[in-house]
This record gives sequence, C-alpha cells and structure tokens, in this order.
Amino acid sequence: MRFSDFFIHRATTTTLLISAIAGFGLLSYLSLPVSNLPEVDYPTIQVSAALPGANPDSMAATVATPLESEFSRIPGIENMTSSSLVGETNITLQFALSRSADAAAQDVQAAISRAAGSLPAGMPEPPSYSKVNPADDPIIWLEMHSQTMSFEDFSRYATQIVSKQISMVNGVSQVEVYGPERPAIRVQVDPARLAAYSLDLEQIRTALTNNSASLPTGTLYGKARDYSLQANSQLTTADQFSDLVVAYRNELPLRLSQIAHVLNSSSNDKRTFWINGQRSVILAVRKQPGANTIEVADRVKAAVQTLRDVLPPGVAFGKVADNADIVRGSIAEVNHTLVLTIVLVVLVIFAFLGTLSSTLIASATIPVSIFGSFIAMHLLGYTVDMFSMMAITLSVGFVVDDAIVMLENIVRHREMGKSRLDAAVNGAAEVGFTILSMTLSLVAVFLPILFLNGVLGRLLREFAVTISVSILLSGFSALTLTPMLCSRFLSERVHGDNWFLRRTEGIHAALKRGYQRSLDFVLRHPRATIVASIVMTATTVALFAIVPKSFMPAVDTGGFSGSMEASQDSSFAQMISYGEQVNKALAAVPWMESNLSGVFSQNGGWLWVNLRQDRRRPNVKVIIADLQKQLDRIPGLKVYLRQPDFVDLGQTESRSQYSAALRSPDADELYRWAPRLKSKLDSLPELANVSTDLQMSAPRVNVDIRRDLAMSLNVDPEKIANTLYDAFGNRRANTITVASQQYDVILEVAQQYQRDPETIGSIYLASNTGSLVPLSAVTTLSQTVAPLTVNHLGQFPAVTFHFDLKPGISLDKATFEVRRAATELGIPASMNFTFQGTAAQFQGSLKGLGLLLIIAVMVIYLVLGVLYESFIHPISILSGLPAAAIGALLTLLLVGQDLNLYSFLGIILLIGIVKKNAIMIVDFAIDAERNLGMTPEQAVYRGCLQRFRPIMMTTMAALLGAAPIALGQGIGGEARRPLGIAVCGGLLLSQTVTLYVTPVIYLFLHRLQRGRLQKITGGEAVPSTESLSVS
Repeated sequence: MRFSDFFIHRATTTTLLISAIAGFGLLSYLSLPVSNLPEVDYPTIQVSAALPGANPDSMAATVATPLESEFSRIPGIENMTSSSLVGETNITLQFALSRSADAAAQDVQAAISRAAGSLPAGMPEPPSYSKVNPADDPIIWLEMHSQTMSFEDFSRYATQIVSKQISMVNGVSQVEVYGPERPAIRVQVDPARLAAYSLDLEQIRTALTNNSASLPTGTLYGKARDYSLQANSQLTTADQFSDLVVAYRNELPLRLSQIAHVLNSSSNDKRTFWINGQRSVILAVRKQPGANTIEVADRVKAAVQTLRDVLPPGVAFGKVADNADIVRGSIAEVNHTLVLTIVLVVLVIFAFLGTLSSTLIASATIPVSIFGSFIAMHLLGYTVDMFSMMAITLSVGFVVDDAIVMLENIVRHREMGKSRLDAAVNGAAEVGFTILSMTLSLVAVFLPILFLNGVLGRLLREFAVTISVSILLSGFSALTLTPMLCSRFLSERVHGDNWFLRRTEGIHAALKRGYQRSLDFVLRHPRATIVASIVMTATTVALFAIVPKSFMPAVDTGGFSGSMEASQDSSFAQMISYGEQVNKALAAVPWMESNLSGVFSQNGGWLWVNLRQDRRRPNVKVIIADLQKQLDRIPGLKVYLRQPDFVDLGQTESRSQYSAALRSPDADELYRWAPRLKSKLDSLPELANVSTDLQMSAPRVNVDIRRDLAMSLNVDPEKIANTLYDAFGNRRANTITVASQQYDVILEVAQQYQRDPETIGSIYLASNTGSLVPLSAVTTLSQTVAPLTVNHLGQFPAVTFHFDLKPGISLDKATFEVRRAATELGIPASMNFTFQGTAAQFQGSLKGLGLLLIIAVMVIYLVLGVLYESFIHPISILSGLPAAAIGALLTLLLVGQDLNLYSFLGIILLIGIVKKNAIMIVDFAIDAERNLGMTPEQAVYRGCLQRFRPIMMTTMAALLGAAPIALGQGIGGEARRPLGIAVCGGLLLSQTVTLYVTPVIYLFLHRLQRGRLQKITGGEAVPSTESLSVS
C-alpha cells in the first residue's frame, strides 16, 4: 500500500497538516461548553389547572379528564400522567425525543383551547402550560432570608427584583422562585359578626368585586389640550379594603374591618420552605441549552455578590448548592485519569521499544487523536462532559496501537540493515492494509450505537462519535505522521546496549520463547483448542444469563434527596411541626454543608442535603443510612431518602429508586387490587421501602343539602354551594394589578372557623326573601374518608408503587420477582401493570443492548469480509471474542459489579480491541501465503511469532489505559469503574487465548474450505494460496 509514501517524502506538508489538526483542536477545546453529561432535550410539557376548593375527585373528573382527552390526540406523546389534588390538577406530557418542544407546546395550547368548553365555568383562569426539561437540573441554588423584615416583604423583594436581575445574567434561561406564592390580600370574615349585621358571605363577595374595578375612563378633548382621565376605582392595599363600606346600618356606614380581618398574604399560604432550618426564599437558576455550566455559575455568583451589596439591611443572600462544583469535580477527575492514562501508555511504549526516539514517535499520535476529536465535537455541538472525556481517555489506550504496529514493523526493517527512509517506505507499505483493517473494523464496533433510539441513543451517541473520530485520526496519523517521523528521527541503533534495553530485551525474548513452545503444543493438538473454543462460546452465553444486571450504578455526587409523608389525616400545621423536627435531624448530619426542606401539602414534604466535597467523607450511602435511623424515630412521619440519579433519563421525581404502575379503566377495581399488590410486594425479600401514591383515607365532610327544606325556606341549593365556596374554598373574589404585579383578593372565614366541621352550621346565608338562615338548618353533615390525590396514567386511574433494592440485589432479579408477584396475585386482565422510570428503561435496555451487541459483531464481520474479500477470515479474527466476554463477565462477578450500561460499553470496546490482535496475525499469514509462497501452517505460525511483540504492546497499552478508569476515583468514579473493570478483565484472558485460538481456527477453516473445493474440483488439489488469496 503506497498511501504513506506521499507523506513520507513530503515531511513539511505532513508536519503542517498535523500541526493544523492539533492547533484547531486546541482552539475547539477552549470554546467547547462544559457540562456534566451530554445535552439531551427531553420534550416535556407541564399543564396546570386550578379550581380552588374542588376536591380531588372533582378535579380529576371535570378538569383532568377533558384535558387528557384532548391531549391524547396530539402526535408523539410517549407518556401522559396527571395528579389531582384539592383545588389543582397537574398534567405531565412527555413527548418522543424526535419532537420539537416548541411544536409540542403549540399542540398543547391548541388542545387546551379545544377543551375550554368542557371545563368548569368557575375556573378563575384557563389552564396554563410550560416547557420543562426534567434532565436540566438547576446549576446553582440561592437563598434569601431576613431576621428583620417580614417574610412577605423580603420574599416580594426576591421575586420582583433579585430573580429578575439574576435572570439577566448571560447564559441563564430561567430563575424559579420557591417559598413566596403570588401575593394576595385575604379577607377573613367573622360569621358571627356578619350575621349580627344581617349580611352573608355572598353579599361581601359582591362588594369586593364591585368596589375594586379597574376600568378605562376615557379622555377629555379640549380646544387647546386633551386630558386623560384616571379614577381611583381600584383598591390596592389591605388598609384600603379594610376601609371599604359594605353596607349601611342605622344610616351609618358598615366597613369591612368591622366584620373581617384584612391582611397581606399569599394566594397559597400552605407552603413553607427552609434553608438550614430557617424559613427562606429559594431561587433555582437554570442555564440555557449549550451554555457552559461552570462559566454561567461563576457569572451568577458574581451577580450575587453585586446584589448583596445593595440589598436592604438585614437581608442575607447567598449560595446554597452549586452543581457546577459537581461538574468541576467530575471533569477534573476525568482529566486526571486522562493524564495518568497517557503517562502509563507512554511508559508501556518505552518499556517495549527501549529508546526515546521510538517512544516519542509512537506517542505523537496521542495528541493528534485527542485534539482532532475536539474539532469534531465542536462542529457537532458536543460538550466537554463525562461521556466525551471518558471516550477520549479510553481511546488513549488503543489509538497508539496503529502507531505501534507501524513503528514496530519499521523497526524490524531497520534491524535488517535498511536506511531510515527505506525502512519507513517498506515497513509502511507492508502493514498499511493491516492498519486500515484494524481502524475501520474498530470504528465499525460503534456504528450500531449511532442508530440506537431513545434516551440511551442520545447519551451514547456522543461517546460513540468521539471515540470513533479519535480512532480514525489515530489510523490516519499512523499512516502519515508515524512513518514520516521514522524516516527522519528513528535512532541509528534501534537496540542499544544500555542496561535497561538489555534487561527488557531479555524479558521479551524469554516471553517469546515460552510462547513459541506453547504454540507448538497447541498447533499439534488443534482439536482440544477447537473444543475449548466451543466451550468458551457456550460459557459466554451462560454467563450473560446468570451475571447480575442493572441499569446505572449509584454515584456519590455529594448530596441526596428525600420525601416526607405523614398520615392522610394530617393537617398543614402538623406538617410544619414535622418539618421542624426533620430540620433538627438534618442539622446534626455530619459533613453537611447545607440543607433545603419544604412542606407543600397537608401530608407531604421534600428535602435535599448538600454534603461537603471532602475525600475523607464517608460514602453518601453511609450518611443516608445513619440519617434514616434518626428520621425513623419521628412518630407519624415516614421519610424516604435516596441518592439522585447520576444520569437523568428525563423521568419524574420519585420517592424511591424504582417504580411500577398499576392502572385500570375501573377506579373501584383499581383501588381494591392496589392494596393487595402492595402487601405482596412488601413480602418480597429483594425489596425495601415499598410504598404507593394511593391515598384513599383523607378525612372528608359530606355536606348533604336538604333540598325540600331549603326550598321551603326560599334558599337555592346553588347559594348554599356558593356560601361554602366563599367560606372554605380559598375563593378569589377579585384580582388587582399594581406596578405590573397581580394580587388576588381572597375571601374566606376567620381561621377559628376553618378548624372544626361543627362550625359549618354556624354560618348564615340570606334567603331569597332576605332573611338569614343558618347552614345547619338546610344541611346535614357526615364524616367519611376520600382520596387525597387522584392519579392518572395514560387517561386511566393509576396507582404507582415505589421501591428500593436490598443490598446485594440486582435490578434484573428485583424486576423479575416484582413481575412474578403481580402474576401470582392474579390481577384481572382488564388491569395493566408496567414498570416506570428507570426500571422501565432497564427493561427496554435488556433487549436493546443485547441486540446492539449482536449487531456490532455482525457489522464487524461485514466490514472484515469486504476488506479481505472472504467469508472465513472474519471468523478467524472474531474467534477470540468469547474469551474476552468470559474475562469481562467473570471479573465483574469477582469484584461484585453488575452488568450495567457502563460495563456493557466495556464489552463493546473489548470486541474492537481483541479482534485487532487477531487481525495482525491473520493479515500477516494471508500476505505470507500470497507473496512468500508459504503454506498456511508456516504462514500463521510465523505470523504469530512475528506479531507477538506488537500484540503484547498494544494489549498492555489498552490494559493500562483502562486501569485508571477501573480504579474509579473521584466524582463519577463509581459509574466509570465497571467499564474499566470489564476492559481489564476481558483483556487479561483474551490476550492469552487469542494468541492460540486464532491460528488454530485459521488453519481449521482453511482446511475446511480446501476440502470443500477439492470435492468441487473432483479431488484435484487446490493451492492454499489461491483459496485464501485476497484482492
């Protein structure tokens, strides 16, 4: 092959070309955005609808169902879930990755408009929607609190000033504010005083609506000038509302303050958030897609410092958690691993070649491949993240393979006494096709990944493309730069006489002699080797079946989350008490840097603990276990702690690591079977922390309207319902706008009337004749239980089951037992049981990744078949793959690692690495048969011995290149470790086996083909060189 001659004879051109690749690669690296993981946009739309005072059943039937019916007609929806609570419904629509989030949002808006006619008339505003990316976590969390200002005052400052200033920082897409709700003025009426003045709640609501209208008032057009008119028809403060005249009694004005307490508040006063135990406002800052995480976080912190200097006295403002620190730590560890890998690989090259010039020549391909990969990353819009940097780190171990093969062959020609130029020209021509075969077949391993759909495909595509570009560049460099450098700088004395060379040459010679003797034995007993190959193939299949499998390893990112759940009859006040107890427990957590917690429903809450980044800190699992024991001591409260997913798959937040859902068109049937399945799952020894979102025991007061009696008293049933809504429904009586800020005016009864069902009867309403009638006269109260939440999955009522795994239990074992438990229970065919979230992704990946492995082998076979124009040579080359798989799987079993996504990537890499060694043997044998007239036995025997040294070098380089990853240090190390372990374990076994199996299989297939051809030609001998010739 004469491709290399051009570059050997044109050293200046080659140098400039390689320098350009390195230079532009460096510039590309400096401009690449930095993030923890590849940018994956999960098209997700969240729809919210409110009907204050409506119970969950009513919200699900009258709001969720009409909306879901319209949403189901939108193309591309993969998952639709809804949760209906008291007064609100939240619907989450997850679309296929192929759909644009903007186009999906337009379809959602159109569906909301179509459903408007089917929604309740009393909704204060139409349903709203927002585009979200579940995987796009906030890059930094900020908090504000004050010891001197009221919560309402400084929270208003946070919402109206601080959040807007932060959102203007370059690279920031959104600032979410937690803690303050929409400002509101609450009118808390005393029913006793109201009745004393012969008024009812409906009359007060009418007064609030009619006496605070903001209407246009027009313009006066004079002869000389025009005048715009402005009337103070709108009340804007609590004091102004307090002074509102609602009626006249005894010719004296009756003001609102005489019958009600008017105060500044919020539209939802049933939410509270704490930072380190202190009530605070939380600001979550999200970056724009493609922005550099670290740079944006630094700009935000600079803006925080600027704002801190101008805040009112007594207001504290600062950082709570910085996810950019995780990105910094993860990327720093990967970079450290990359540097260590380069050092180890260079030492391997030096140990085998023994001279500085040879080492530098072979190592020159490393920066070319690395920096050239950055050019491709920049052009494709990739980021510097864990996947791309892990691809580059892994590539270091085998991008030198091509250069080593080229260099070693040129060295061999140099040792024959040839000049540097002749050795470079002849050596490059001899192994040019070998390098091309090695490079293209290795890239072929990653081609199937490019066609992998879904979230996994998006995540792994960046890894596959980056490592493929690096491999292609290494092949190009080996065919151009390496021979050119050898023709100029390869040492005159290839093997010197220093002590190091004498020692290493002695070791290499001894290894080669030992290999030669063992090879002679194996070639004399080919049947045993063939039987061993068959056994290894069967063992590989068996190991794949029995090795524990999981999806993603748990990673210590320096924090953990938790969800709080109290009994369904808990009140908001009780949850506040629980939250304070949790905060005390959190304050005692060792190694804690900060913690966030919040209560957002009558029996639910949330927490996050941010730990110090310190190498002396124990693993987060240990801290979680210790904290869990403390939280379990709080009576009446259950707290579920969990590590966050290192690789977010766009799933909704769950209280446990895994989940499954049971749904049915018949809600009554669903609610009968769900507790039975929960009990069954509780009994499984593989599961821990089993829970459900089924909440059917919330206290409810049924108000039975005595219609006949009400009609006899001239009271309409509708007015009874309106009075109840006025009193207890958080009813919006009006909306006012002040300085671009909207305020709700909310009508309700005084707090003491909202605590006991018996107080309902003491509320009066006016009949059609004007007389007051107590509610107790026209209604009957009874207490029962009802759903606290109503959840839907795909339009049908659903119950979700959450669970964790006991220590030592693999995910495939757990999902198998969960599925079997559901089957044994005999769930009716009308009900559907499916895994959700990570468990569902795992179920799909078992089939997808297994098929991917088969396709990868098939693609390599096709590429090799085309290159060698042969059906049998690819089989000889791929014969060592079972040994690599056995080594990888056995090593994973020995060190207690599951077969997960990362270790599977390691096995994919092994396929490419192992067959490169076989290519060197087979390619030499084919060339020797064709050009030197050797018999197949002589050719493959000489090929094994001739290629023993480069095979040892490339294998050791790949092995030590993966070793730092196998150690798995630093942030994200737990995720990378299985990949490195699989590669190291597979190489250790396949290195030995390939050197023996490949020549035996080569000869066996050759003889098989020759015997078949002899039968076709009537027994005439067919020269082996003809039967195995390549074009």
